[in-house]
Amino acid sequence: MTGLIERLVPDELWVLFRRVVPPTEVIRPQGGGRRRAGDRECLAAIIFVATSGCTWRQLPPAFGPAWPTVHRRFAQWSRDRVWARLHRLILDELCARGELDWSRCAIDSVSVRAAKGGP
Repeated sequence: MTGLIERLVPDELWVLFRRVVPPTEVIRPQGGGRRRAGDRECLAAIIFVATSGCTWRQLPPAFGPAWPTVHRRFAQWSRDRVWARLHRLILDELCARGELDWSRCAIDSVSVRAAKGGP
């Protein structure tokens, strides 16, 4: 399992991800409970779902956390704009290394249908 997680989330990506993910504070006033699923395992599972085309429910148990946990973490990180910050950080890192060629950049737009009638 560790090999799969390290392949999907290499150390370099993990270091960048930790810079943008908000810290979590687990508060259990009643004490006890299960240990919180690891962020790296959840990130690997999210990447697997995004790249394999499987549904959340089809997530293999080899990742560790159950699919509802992974989906909940995905939703929380989406609300916290982690993906946008990670995307920007990766672009900044690649640009700083000179590994980003903006001459091959493409901008896409949405075409809007013209309104009928008018002046």
